[in-house]
Amino acid sequence: MFFLYILLFLFSCFLIAFASKKVIVSLIRVSRFLGWKEFVVSFFIMALAGSIPNFFVGISSALNKVPQLSFGDVAGNNIVAFTLTLALAVLFSPRKEIAVESRTALKTSIFTLIAAIFPIILTLDKILSRSDGLLLISFFVFYIFWLFSKKERFSKIYEEEKEPIIMGVKIFIKDLIKIVFNIAILLVASYWVVISAQFFAKNLDVSIIFIGILITGLGNALPEIYFTVISARRGETWMILGDLMGAVIFPATLVLGIVALISPIYIYDFSHFYIARLFLIISAILFAFFIRTNKKISFKEGLSLLFIYILFTIVEIFQK
Repeated sequence: MFFLYILLFLFSCFLIAFASKKVIVSLIRVSRFLGWKEFVVSFFIMALAGSIPNFFVGISSALNKVPQLSFGDVAGNNIVAFTLTLALAVLFSPRKEIAVESRTALKTSIFTLIAAIFPIILTLDKILSRSDGLLLISFFVFYIFWLFSKKERFSKIYEEEKEPIIMGVKIFIKDLIKIVFNIAILLVASYWVVISAQFFAKNLDVSIIFIGILITGLGNALPEIYFTVISARRGETWMILGDLMGAVIFPATLVLGIVALISPIYIYDFSHFYIARLFLIISAILFAFFIRTNKKISFKEGLSLLFIYILFTIVEIFQK
């Protein structure tokens, strides 16, 4: 049985790598056809798709009266996004840095910082109540309204060729079908990764909080990790930032908000949450600071983020 779960985990990782590559190619063609900025396209399509496992884990944990798993999952997912995912994007990019040229991305970095820390503030009383859930959902709605309040934030004119890139309607529809199909693969594969991780954790006698923070959070972040690495190699900076910021904002506000509405999240064991909250705050602040100071994530900054994730993992394991 243990060997079968190992095979399932490895096969799921392969599916995630394969489907993510296909989605990236289709995303770029669709965004050019519609004249949308890749930042917005990746924010909604990839980030929303990547948040589906978080959503299903959250709903399942809430219905089974263990919503703490969802809180740990989101915290772990956000730490991975701010550190490991962004660091790998920097290391795999041709210039060994991620430039931030979009004003929308710069402003969204502040929303991302607030979204990551907001649930932590709300749980200082050891509970994420239904009213707290409404606050999180309201924050998400406010950001979406802000993002689409001005057309220039999501529209883009491509000037690298003499004529706009125009695809036939059939090709456009075909790309949409490919995106939906491969996102479905991502969903199933990510779910299998989570199931495998939970099985390993259970058989290794690991707490449910540890599962959410370190194992499920990492498993659900695999689509974003591969997506950002491939995008970095292609030089698609906006795609990277859109996906990363969306991967933080969606779970931390919309997903946790819905979970809290279904079942308030009581934090009984703070031993792992103390560590996770500390590293989450540090990584979120560094992320926003790096982006807004030099308008880029440099090679050294990428290495520092990678070091933070390694340190976080070591501390969590020894805390167990």
